Amino acid sequence: MNILHIDSGILGEHSVSRRLTAAVIERLRAEHPEATVVTHDLVAEPVGHLTGADLGAAPAGRDVLAEFLAADVVVVGAPMYNFTIPTQLKAWIDRLLVAGKTFRYTETGPEGLAGGRKVIIASARGGVYSEGAPAASLDHQEPFLQSVLNFIGVTDIEIVRAEGLAMGAEAKAAAVDAALADIASRESLRQAA
Repeated sequence: MNILHIDSGILGEHSVSRRLTAAVIERLRAEHPEATVVTHDLVAEPVGHLTGADLGAAPAGRDVLAEFLAADVVVVGAPMYNFTIPTQLKAWIDRLLVAGKTFRYTETGPEGLAGGRKVIIASARGGVYSEGAPAASLDHQEPFLQSVLNFIGVTDIEIVRAEGLAMGAEAKAAAVDAALADIASRESLRQAA
């Protein structure tokens, strides 16, 4: 099994999304010791933002599309900043959406070409934005990620979420503990890929 580990949190050792991705990777390695893990820290090694010159050009630096397509499981650390994903993660996603490689347009509409892999999103948010919450309409993080992944054909998506992180020390500790317990108990991580 090939695992791609993506981190985009800018808070270093204080990043909850990084803590969650580390826990997911640890669990996957325990369940699948034969797995190969490729890690890409988008803060330490950023992917350049898409420009007109990039369209159709061979990628400079790491070939993030090749890394993604080689993965059976992709673990993405996705903190919410200003109601959406970090710019570093958006730049990475822009390198994945390539016509003819991960999607194509047909006479009946777009068709995803990158299915057959599992994506686990480690979501960290200062407020509470999950379905039913008063601020749910401001969530342009998780719905965006799900939509983009669905567009390229990825439908096996799981979200591990810690939210309410900015609502006091007790709320943060409880949210992180709940997310870590969720990771530890997920049967789907045992059966990944």
